[in-house]
Amino acid sequence: MRYLFLAAFSLLLVMSCGDKKPNQRILLDSSGKINDISVVISNDMWDGSVGETIRNVLASPIYGLPQDEPVFNINQIPTQVFSGFITQNRTILKIEMGKTPAITFKNNVYSQPQKVITVSGKTKQEVIKVLNDNTSKIIESFKNTEISAKQKQTRKSLYNAKEIKEHLGLNIEFPTAYRIGKTLATKADKFYWLKRDIPTGYVNILLYELPLKAIKKDSSIIDQIVKVRDSIGQKYIAGPLEGSYMITENAYTPFHTEIILDNKPTLETKGMWEVKNAVMAGPYINYAIEDKINNRWIIAEGFAYAPSVEKRNYIFELEAIIKSIKIEK
Repeated sequence: MRYLFLAAFSLLLVMSCGDKKPNQRILLDSSGKINDISVVISNDMWDGSVGETIRNVLASPIYGLPQDEPVFNINQIPTQVFSGFITQNRTILKIEMGKTPAITFKNNVYSQPQKVITVSGKTKQEVIKVLNDNTSKIIESFKNTEISAKQKQTRKSLYNAKEIKEHLGLNIEFPTAYRIGKTLATKADKFYWLKRDIPTGYVNILLYELPLKAIKKDSSIIDQIVKVRDSIGQKYIAGPLEGSYMITENAYTPFHTEIILDNKPTLETKGMWEVKNAVMAGPYINYAIEDKINNRWIIAEGFAYAPSVEKRNYIFELEAIIKSIKIEK
């Protein structure tokens, strides 16, 4: 009987192994704080010109925040100690000397999900050139990885946004820590204000739609976006004093670019907001999604009120939520 059991167990083991592809490895889950990058580089290079270039690439100040905050936090790991659990960090930049100048982007090398970017060169000057030539690609690759990681965290405790789906025709993933602060969902006026309290204030997301003709993609696009958000602020976002409401801060020039969100052309605008006739201000990030199928723009804006504290992670959270939007056909 014992031999029969062992034979059956062995057969089951062989069958289960047979389902795996040859040389397939079992990867452990990656780890690490959001927006923390591990940089694998020797100590002497980290203290020199290569390290300075890496800091300029990964830790440059984010545009659109009231104080300087880095795009990423950096943790340097000496090359000789890069082994074991350290290799499981979610985002890794490796510097390799003595090789042909190149850059590679790989997924799930030591763990999953994981992004490993390797920069090589025969000299320090070659490594620096590769880093400078690929700055935007490096930042975009790491940021997309971190956005996905933040969205994965959010899915652990999702708010049931059925009402938003029914009235605005879109899916958006945000955690139960948020609440719907103001809703005007009629046929003529579809507006949602999502809010989450934080220790020193609150973070917010505004969702609404505009006719496709309301925004024209021309040289005045920034002025148009500002005009739209100021009109929305006056109509819906009242300040603490009578007659006060949210507007765009004129002293801070908004940053504007075009991206793709949910496979649709999207206008991304970052800047500072303030409250007219009151002392309140903070950063915002605005997305105008061109929904041609439904002949409209979907506007999704995140803004934070968090005086006296760093705001990068709050704006990043809002960005990750907004970038989860999927518009119904």
